[in-house]
Amino acid sequence: MDAILAALRAAAEPTRLRLLVLCAHGELTVSELTQILGQSQPRVSRHLKLLCEAGLLDRFREGTNAFFRLRQDGEVGAFAQMLIDTLPEDDATLALDFARLETIKRERAVTAAEYFRKNAEQWDKIRSLYVDEREVERALLELLPRGRIQDLLDLGTGTGRILELVADRVERAVGIDLSREMLAIARANLERAPRRNLQVRQGDMYQLPWPAASFDVVTVHQVLHFADDPGEALAEAARVLRPGGRLVIIDFAPHDIERLRVEHAHRWLGLEDTQIETWCRAAGLIPETPVRLPGKPLTVCLWPAIRTAEAAVQPEAAALLHAKDGGHA
Repeated sequence: MDAILAALRAAAEPTRLRLLVLCAHGELTVSELTQILGQSQPRVSRHLKLLCEAGLLDRFREGTNAFFRLRQDGEVGAFAQMLIDTLPEDDATLALDFARLETIKRERAVTAAEYFRKNAEQWDKIRSLYVDEREVERALLELLPRGRIQDLLDLGTGTGRILELVADRVERAVGIDLSREMLAIARANLERAPRRNLQVRQGDMYQLPWPAASFDVVTVHQVLHFADDPGEALAEAARVLRPGGRLVIIDFAPHDIERLRVEHAHRWLGLEDTQIETWCRAAGLIPETPVRLPGKPLTVCLWPAIRTAEAAVQPEAAALLHAKDGGHA
């Protein structure tokens, strides 16, 4: 009871209540929250400190930035979500906050899209600076199901390299990407050795244009560190997996190379095993043992997971995957 009373006292202030709502709809920095609320940074920081101390918000640091998000677990986390759910959707102040939040998310998306546009032809070369892709590809092939794969989906396909890699092992492989420039390069690459079982298309990994249980394998290769909401992306990937289907995530382990955020629009400076496991389990996936490929300076991890027969999102994990309005960048 003491924890709930402390949470009630912390939340019972207009600005702090607005902060709770915003942090339930995305992971945001102090500067972004300051921009949305139109208040001074010291004032916003003070409110955030009180909310964190009451256990209503989680704070996590990435390089020089600290991000805040609504607490997802425990008694206080459940209370926070219940409190937010009771707020009227037509509140004028919150509506303005949401509009400003969407502006920030669009700016993030534009930054990432601009990076892709500028670096489309150099994408494979940039990847090669981090880790030997041949080693990553061998590890990926080892994690794929044995025998012939009926349907495979590659999220954020980029140059289409994963499609080329699995061409001889699949009946059908589809790659999606938001960037038209990347898709043009992927098509050019695939046309070098035309295969009817490979295709690329423009698409959003948060809203896949397929019904549930459409694929046996989904790969997510060096994509999540750009994602504003990796949990939501993995939930959508799980949705289109067939029962017993396999997801393979390939991305960087945590690191402190801040220039990747500044120069290459990385949203996340690597991903923790615990983050991946939490997102997977919330999406109805069973995580398996990750594979680590140490590199200099970056380490690549491959996280495999299996879709359960009943992959419905667990009630206690719903807040982790979807904000009240289902919004994303």
